[in-house]
Amino acid sequence: MRLHPLGIEGVWEITPEQRADPRGVFLDWYHVDRFAEAIGRPLRLAQANLSVSVRGVVRGIHFVDVPPGQAKYVTCVRGAVFDVVVDLRVGSPTYGCWEGTRLDDVSRRAVYLSEGIGHGFCAISDEATLCYLSSGTYDPATEHGVHPLDPELAIDWPTGTPLLSPRDQDALLLAEARDAGLLPTYATCQAVTVPSPAPGSVGDPGP
Repeated sequence: MRLHPLGIEGVWEITPEQRADPRGVFLDWYHVDRFAEAIGRPLRLAQANLSVSVRGVVRGIHFVDVPPGQAKYVTCVRGAVFDVVVDLRVGSPTYGCWEGTRLDDVSRRAVYLSEGIGHGFCAISDEATLCYLSSGTYDPATEHGVHPLDPELAIDWPTGTPLLSPRDQDALLLAEARDAGLLPTYATCQAVTVPSPAPGSVGDPGP
């Protein structure tokens, strides 16, 4: 598997090596050791979800309070989606920026997003199944959303008629979420996502 950092800090694209023969295909789409070596810390797996959507469904932009925060490792196991990450960390150099990646059942790519990054997607096949590995369990009290059609974000969704849930239709705009104090700060996310140096390592004064 190859891990490639995207333009938003804390977001990585993962491309697995696929082994095909007349029987089918085998791939290693998550490997804890290789992942931790590239990212700098392991992904603590707390929950795994499947999301099935029909063409034109847009879900997101969802995020979790930091702390506790929630990192996600996302891949599309059936069909195809336009996967979107948004930097919601107030004070980040890329605050308010987004990136889109095609995830499908051909390339089998995945996207990892660290705590404080918003996530959403649009189904671009007749039916698409997304698989999420999450570092935290679902808690409705800590999960929020930013409106996926917010003009300030200007996400270029690949559909002219997005299908939204009532929850996403009623989500706050980015500026409203920031004014309400719902967005995480860059400093808080850095404290959660940057591992502390091990005792005796360079830069650590030790006891």
